[in-house]
Amino acid sequence: MSRVLLSGGVGGARLCDGFYREPGAGPLTMVVNTGDDFEHLGLYICPDIDSVLYTLAGVGDRERGWGVANESWTVLERLGELGGDTWFQLGDRDLATHLLRTERLRRGDGLTEVVETLARRMDIRATVRPVTDQPLRTYVDTDEGVLAFQDYFVRRRCQPAVRGFDYRGAAQARVNLAVLGAFAADDLEQIVICPSNPFVSVAPMLALPALSEAIMSAAGPVVAVSPIVGDRALKGPAAAMLEQLGYPVNALGVARYYAESAPGLIDAFIIDDMDVALTTEIEALHMRCGHTDIVMRSDADRRRLARWIMEF
Repeated sequence: MSRVLLSGGVGGARLCDGFYREPGAGPLTMVVNTGDDFEHLGLYICPDIDSVLYTLAGVGDRERGWGVANESWTVLERLGELGGDTWFQLGDRDLATHLLRTERLRRGDGLTEVVETLARRMDIRATVRPVTDQPLRTYVDTDEGVLAFQDYFVRRRCQPAVRGFDYRGAAQARVNLAVLGAFAADDLEQIVICPSNPFVSVAPMLALPALSEAIMSAAGPVVAVSPIVGDRALKGPAAAMLEQLGYPVNALGVARYYAESAPGLIDAFIIDDMDVALTTEIEALHMRCGHTDIVMRSDADRRRLARWIMEF
């Protein structure tokens, strides 16, 4: 039986890794957000895709949560000495990925093909696919104006208050046929929405009409994992975004956002044990609610959570 995982960056990559290393998970297709992609210093950068690739390959930096472990910063330091733009940190080993990807894309290869090459060269046995090869860009409407996602997230450190989001290109971007094929598989047992930011990691993908239609038509149930435990995000600005957009700052707020933005899409919503009191309110949104320890502190935790979801 096969599984499809929808993933953003850090939290999603960790759960992808848990499934990847758990025996019996079956053939895995990991569909990754490209709304964060952008060009910087002439390079095409895919933060979420790279987080998934580095994590599966076992080379990701666990302390920072992004980039490559045992990184050096010679190029970035020299760039700063020359007066260059250093707000987006690129390590020396990480640069190699961006250089190869940019060269291949300029040569005419599609992003899917480039990601397949990178995964193969990193000895990753699962299938990792960008949700689309075409432009899809997240813009954040803030109290200081509309900002490209990386400007908001990295340059401004999520400081401006959020008013909404614009997933530019979603109406025109085509979902890769290989991605649609994974959702149409007769042996599809589960679709898992990883504990990624619902607004900027998951929503850009669901904004592609063909993807939402493929999920709704798929044979397997859709299981989403909350990125919020208590009133805190496991990683990133999801809690602040919930508050600024008027949702409860807890797992119920995430479930309510999914119920409003993608009615009927999610069959089950997984929360942490400490949030079990929210079960009744979440199930009132027409989602089955399950609870377990969803915090992934170690490799064993990643596999444990993946195994629990498989058995749920």
